[in-house]
Amino acid sequence: MPTLALLSSAIAVLTALGALATLALRFGAAKVPQSEISLVEQIDALLPQTQCGQCGHPGCRPYAEAIAQGEAFNRCPPGREHTVVALAELLHEQILPLDIGGELKPKMVAYIREAECIGCTKC
Repeated sequence: MPTLALLSSAIAVLTALGALATLALRFGAAKVPQSEISLVEQIDALLPQTQCGQCGHPGCRPYAEAIAQGEAFNRCPPGREHTVVALAELLHEQILPLDIGGELKPKMVAYIREAECIGCTKC
């Protein structure tokens, strides 16, 4: 049975390794210029990741790719106006009103069938 001293020194070593790894990752991230992070990745990071398809694309990543190619950036109802503003700033474009694609749909209630749920959040 390990002694308390051995256990506490193991915890101290693991904590120190974790701290060093964190510092290394932060240092490495600071060295990567923002321009090397693709525009698609930057756009995708601003989208809500609901994968709802309300923008006309099957998910947020395809919509981010379309925005990067010049498609309108104001078609994300789950992201609301603050996402449109953030995208406009990133793309250096004028802020546009949220385009919800016609009439606003009434809120719905989702009943989750746990046995069939795959965690896609489309509900």
